[in-house]
Amino acid sequence: MANLTQSELQHLRHLIGAHETAYQKLNTYSGQVQDAQIRQMFTKAAQDALNTKQKLMSFLNN
Repeated sequence: MANLTQSELQHLRHLIGAHETAYQKLNTYSGQVQDAQIRQMFTKAAQDALNTKQKLMSFLNN
């Protein structure tokens, strides 16, 4: 993989942070809601955010 510029690195860190925040919030929401379908929706969205964060982090490890 080509080296990242400072600007690209900053954007990548920002995206990683945003997905971590989304994961935390969605996970919290899923624990607070009573409706099973909505809980499942929040849980899936939280997992998707976590997966995306991990994929973005892989760019830092290469």
